[in-house]
Amino acid sequence: MGVLMSRRQTVERVQKVSLAVSAFKDGLREQPSTRRRAEAGTARQGTLEQEVQEGEEEALAGPSQPEESSASKAAWERLRDGRGVEPEEFDRANRFTPPAFIRPKRELHDDEPPDISLEQREQILNDEMCEICEVWTAESLFPCRICHRVYHDGCLRRMGYLQKDSAVEVTETAHTETGWSCYYCDNLNLLLTEEEMYSLMETLRNCKIIPESCLTLDDFLHYKHQVHKQQFERTMPEAQEEQAALQFNALDPDKKGHIEWQDFLSHESIQLLQKIRPQNALLRLLTPKERERARAAFLALDQDNDGFIGEGECRQARHSWFRKHQKEMVSCNVSISHVGPISEGSPASSRNGKSPEKILPATKQEETRNIDWPGFLRENVAYILAARPNSAALHLQPLA
Repeated sequence: MGVLMSRRQTVERVQKVSLAVSAFKDGLREQPSTRRRAEAGTARQGTLEQEVQEGEEEALAGPSQPEESSASKAAWERLRDGRGVEPEEFDRANRFTPPAFIRPKRELHDDEPPDISLEQREQILNDEMCEICEVWTAESLFPCRICHRVYHDGCLRRMGYLQKDSAVEVTETAHTETGWSCYYCDNLNLLLTEEEMYSLMETLRNCKIIPESCLTLDDFLHYKHQVHKQQFERTMPEAQEEQAALQFNALDPDKKGHIEWQDFLSHESIQLLQKIRPQNALLRLLTPKERERARAAFLALDQDNDGFIGEGECRQARHSWFRKHQKEMVSCNVSISHVGPISEGSPASSRNGKSPEKILPATKQEETRNIDWPGFLRENVAYILAARPNSAALHLQPLA
């Protein structure tokens, strides 16, 4: 008779296996090339051509190359596994083992339109126990504004996902209308399948992008020019270059002159999703909280309740609600089941004062085109997904 393991026991077993595998991989990395060459010579399996090639590679590499290649290899592995940048100063002795992220897989029915009703509201329920330690302590739990997971701040620290600088920010925003995204939802790169991730990594390698590095405006424009030339075999138009410069400014809200690696990676991930997947497949990525917030936004804009809104109103929602919200939003007493930000046109948001951005007036052509609920979702799904990260950067700049 089999023994059923609890979720906690399963996690502990996976953590032990992960530690063993990591130690084994570290041992392989530390083995010098001379040892590998000696073992190959003892087994009499190496050829003269292989030995000559290895000697030439070592001569070209130089004395400092092994350390650089090891660090670069580790960065590419973190990129492939979706782990992000490893925290530098951290007490790893008391650290929980980070989870092994499993990338999603495309299903056969992904391209079919999902059934997301406007009239049928969804009940939003969060987990009652911490995702990490599985302990219930009510008010001390931090809910994610995107998914159903909740966390303890202490567990997040031991996982390495909550550093000193971000601890206060998470505490202040987790129970506000702005909300806080957990480390699953904060990383848009985890939406990519393995095939899509390898495609992105190949593009980054071909364009000489170094993982976990910051990009200046010149770096960003050079990368965009290379990607455009590889894809279309022609120079990128000037208008498209101006749009890329605007996107860089959106990714650098603090005007530091460079964009962080995680913001760049999130931007490229959402761009790849738009290119590869149809809108119906993107709609299936929305969580119940995101769908419920989209309903509230559409109903607030549909003043006459005829099921249609103008294109100008749709663009207004894209610029105001689907964008990032200002960090200076007033804190409020919100239950764990709160669904997060709401539309600017709703009565609740009118109490927050001025809007974060001045909305451009709609043209006559925009006012004549009506958009129904399914069309509203299709045209805004990419912006809803791009609003997931906690960063103040706009990972998808709405067009004017």
